[in-house]
This record gives sequence, structure tokens and C-alpha cells, in this order.
Amino acid sequence: MKARVRVLLLNTLFFSVFTNLLMLTGPLFMLQIYDRVLASRSEETLVALFALVGALYFFYWLIEYARGRVISRVGARLQDALNAPTFRAVIDRAARRQPFSHGSLQDIDAVRSLFASPVILALFDAPWTPLFLAAIFIFHPMLGWLAVAGGGILICTAILNQLLTWRKTGKAAEQSQIAGRFARQAELSGEYVVAQGMRGAMMERWIRMQDEAVDLSMRANDWTGSFTAFTRAFRLFLQSAMLAVGAWFVLRGEMTAGAMIAASILLGRALAPVETGVSQWGVVQRARGSWKGLKSLLTQEGVREPDTVLPAPEAHLDVRSVTMVLKPGAKPVLSQVSFDVKPGQAIGIIGRSGSGKTTLARIITGLIAPSAGEVRLGGAKLEQYGADRLGQYVGYLPQDVQFFDGTVAENIARMATAPDDMKVVEAAKKAGVHDIVLSLPDGYDTQVNGAAISLSGGQKQRLALARALYDDPVILVLDEPNSALDAEGSEALNAAVTAMKAEGRAVLIMTHRPTAISTCDNLLVLDGGSVAAFGPRDEIIKKLMKNAGEVQRVIKEGQQ
Repeated sequence: MKARVRVLLLNTLFFSVFTNLLMLTGPLFMLQIYDRVLASRSEETLVALFALVGALYFFYWLIEYARGRVISRVGARLQDALNAPTFRAVIDRAARRQPFSHGSLQDIDAVRSLFASPVILALFDAPWTPLFLAAIFIFHPMLGWLAVAGGGILICTAILNQLLTWRKTGKAAEQSQIAGRFARQAELSGEYVVAQGMRGAMMERWIRMQDEAVDLSMRANDWTGSFTAFTRAFRLFLQSAMLAVGAWFVLRGEMTAGAMIAASILLGRALAPVETGVSQWGVVQRARGSWKGLKSLLTQEGVREPDTVLPAPEAHLDVRSVTMVLKPGAKPVLSQVSFDVKPGQAIGIIGRSGSGKTTLARIITGLIAPSAGEVRLGGAKLEQYGADRLGQYVGYLPQDVQFFDGTVAENIARMATAPDDMKVVEAAKKAGVHDIVLSLPDGYDTQVNGAAISLSGGQKQRLALARALYDDPVILVLDEPNSALDAEGSEALNAAVTAMKAEGRAVLIMTHRPTAISTCDNLLVLDGGSVAAFGPRDEIIKKLMKNAGEVQRVIKEGQQ
């Protein structure tokens, strides 16, 4: 990619040579009109010069068009190179529930937009400014020094603009991101916000954030606008000053009228890159901030895909002395947790809220790495499989079920671009949701708009179970899988777990409800992040639970 971008930039530089040389057409034409055509009163010379100018400007149009297309493709190449790693990094950050810092998918558009703006071509034109200023010296040294002084003032203005506005623009962009993130949170939780009467309070908070962002943006724009207006006005004044001084030298007989006009045109061309840079400085600052955010995001330590592709593992999960500390100095969420699950076994992981069940599930699925200890699947550490392949071997049903824009079949197939229809239907049947899907308006082809799908909470949970079962995972991790299930849904869940065990797979169920452990062989009891007990299900129930008889009765009912 770097080689292709380098070639495109060299091509842009090559075209810039000719476009800037052709920009001399106007001054030279004016010089010839005033000093030769008007003096000789030759109509033939005027026609010949005009025809030549028309041809030169035609070539300028072609080359300028090519230059613009080439530089825009640089932005497209950068976007193409950044899309995949940025998307992975953003998803990994969200999966690990890391706090939002810098870097987002919108930053890619900001960087690409820079290459579609006039300022990037002005950068290629800037090296030609000394050439145009030197040409003015040829007409008269005093005009040259006037142009240099004016250009110096404009350059100082551009530097001052950068020094005084970059912090203000950065704060405005940061506040705008905060307001946008809060608005997205409110939108995603719209049902809860309305039900709890929070709409007014949320709206007031968002408006305050938005007003602060607008206020900061207006202050930054006021500064940038003042510099832009000054730059434009001063350049026009400078060109008028160039004409006035040039006219004075014409009256004194030190230069011709054609040279006076040509010098004024050259000055405008020489200072055009500076004026463009100041007027487009907001685009540059946004792209600069976005590039820094992307660089920070992509250089953060993430999940590295292994070079060696391991074969599908057997369903043997070995958790060894896993400890998890979320913050330095904080109490461990998990402490020295050890157990193993063999093929054909199901283990129930129970405990009070906050005992570490969900954290353990996220470690087993590879979402987060433990602070100490290790988890092995089929004898290999989880990270040796790589995130994408591990997801094929470990089916995961989280507490919060999410769906995405696409069909029901695509959601079951984990948003694969070419879902395997047979596997989709098989997974739905295992989850006991096949008949429910068929009852939808378009069956498996029913469009899902995010969370908007005409299914109950329990049916959504069973549909998410089908997604976890898709592609025959060797390990199934279920975090509170029956929290929204009715009796029929619980039966479907138990049937799916039983089928997994019969196929030599392994299942882990994090739960509070006794019916969910009716198919479990062993129980792991977590208390404060530590293992309080581990062993056969019935023994653990008798040993630790005061209402063991009632629990066993519920379990037997679930097995029937």
C-alpha cells in the first residue's frame, strides 16, 4: 500500500510541475498584450497569442483534472488500508469494555476528506511560490521585495492561526464527540429512557453538552474566520498595492504597463497556496486530530492473530489459577480460579451477583486476558487460536442480546456474507426456534433492523442461542441463558445442552436459576471471586444449599 501511495504522490508532484508552469500563461499573455499587441496594433499577433493561450489553458484543464483525481485516490487508498485494522481495533476496544479515548471509524472519513480538499493541492503548489516571487523581481526589484514582505506577513498569519486555534478546535471536536456519544447511548436505551420518565432529563443533559460543543466550535470558528478574512483582504490589498507601485514605476519609465499587470497576476498566484491553507485550516486540523486518534488506536496493544493455524480442538477446557484484577491495587474480581471441563460434560457456574461469573465467561471466550493464570482449549492457550478462529470454536450467549441490520438467517450465521443455509436451519432447530422463525412474515429472510424484531425477550434469547450454536462450536458458554425464557424455552435450552453433550462437546452455564443446571454434571460455586466448591452437581447441592431438596426437585422437573 505504501508503494502505491508513494507512486500516486509522485504522479501528483509530476502533474504539479506542469500546472504551475502553465499558470505563467496568464501573466505572459498580459505582458504580450500590453507591450506587443497594443504597441504594434497587430490583429494577427492578437489572434495567434489568443489561440496559443486557449491551447495552453486546455492542457492546464486536463492536467489539473488528472492531478485532482490522482490525489483523491491517495485518500481512497489510505481509507482502504485503514478500514479493516481500525474496525478490528474499535470492536476489540468495545469487546474489552475499555474506556473511549481517541480513534473512531469517523476519523477515517476526516483523513480521506483532507485529500479531497483544495488544501492538499495547495501544499503541492507551495514550493512554486519562490519561483513566482523570483519572476516578480525580474520585472522590478522593488516589486519583488513588496511581494516578499506581503508573503511573509501572510505566512506569519498562517502560523499564528495554527498556534491560536488548534487547541480551541480540538476542544470543540472533543466536546462534540462527548455529546454525540451521549446521544447514541440515549437512542440505544430509548425504551428504558421513556419508560422511566428520563426523556426530559436526558434531553436537558444532551442539550447542555450540545450547547457547550457549539459554543466552543463558534469560538474556534471566530478565530479561524478572522484570520481567513484578514488573509483574503490583505492579499487583495497587496495586489492593489502592487498595481499602485507598478504604476508609479511605469510613470517614471522604469517598467512597462504589461510588466505591471503581469507582476500583479504573479503575486496572486504566488500567495494563493497560503490563502487556501488559512481558509481550509479547519479541514487540516480535523484531519490532523483524526490521524493522531487513529495512530493512538492502532498502536495500542491488541489481539495479535497467530501465524500458525491450529486445527479444531477437542472439547477439553482447562482453567488454571485464573486471577483477574480490573484496576491496579483493586480487589481481584477473580482469584486463583481453577477447574476443567471434559468432552461431553456440562458445568454450572453459580454464585451471588458480583461473584465473577460474567468476568469468567468473558475470559473463557477470549474477550479479556486474565491478569494471571491461563485458559487452555484442547491443550493450547486461547490466544494461540486467534480471535476470529476462537469465535468459531467457542459459542457464546451473553446476558445482553444484540442483533444487527440484516436477515434473521444472517444474524444466526453471525453476519456471514454467504450464510450456510443448512447450518442456519440446523442451529435454529437445536435452539428450538425454527418454528418461531417460520412464523415470521418472511421466515429466515425477515429483515432485522437492529433490536427491532417482532419477538419476545425469550424468543430473542433463543434466536441468540441459535447464533451461538451456528458452525458447531466445541465449547458453548451461556451467561444467564434462561433469564427471559418460559417453560418451553427452558426445555429447548436443556435439549440443546443435552445434544451438545451427546456430540462430545462441552457446555458452561453461568446462572442463578436451578432449572438451568438440570443438565449439568458438575457445579462450580464462586464466592467473592474465589472457588467455594467444585464437584458433582448433587453433592455440591447437598453440601452448600439449605433448600437442597427443593432445588433437586426443580432439577428433576427440568430433566423430565
